[in-house]
Amino acid sequence: MKGTYLGEFEEIVLLTIGVLQDDAYGVAIKLEIESRTSRTPSIGALHSALSRLEDKGFIDSREGGATKSRGGRRKRFYNITAAGKATLVKANSLRNDLFKLIPNLSTDSLS
Repeated sequence: MKGTYLGEFEEIVLLTIGVLQDDAYGVAIKLEIESRTSRTPSIGALHSALSRLEDKGFIDSREGGATKSRGGRRKRFYNITAAGKATLVKANSLRNDLFKLIPNLSTDSLS
C-alpha cells in the first residue's frame, strides 16, 4: 500500500463513492461531485484520483457487465475498503477537533 496521505480532491472522491454506494462508477462520481461542489473535474483528473486511491488501498474496483448502450464497454465500479473508511473517519475527526479549537468561530453567522 502506498502512503496514506489523503488530498482534498481524493477525499471528495472517496466521500462521493460512499454516497453512491453500488452506483459508484466514473461518470456517476463526476456528476455527483459537480452537483455538490462548484467543481467540474475532468474525467482524466477523476481517473487519476481513483487510481491513486486504489494504489493507497482506500478503494477497490470491479468491472460491471458490458452493455449495448455503452458500445460493449464495461463500467468500472468502485467501493471503499476498510482502510478507506478508517481514513475518512480519521480525517473527519481531525477536522472536527481542529475546528473546535478555533476561538470565536461560530457557524451561526454563516447562515
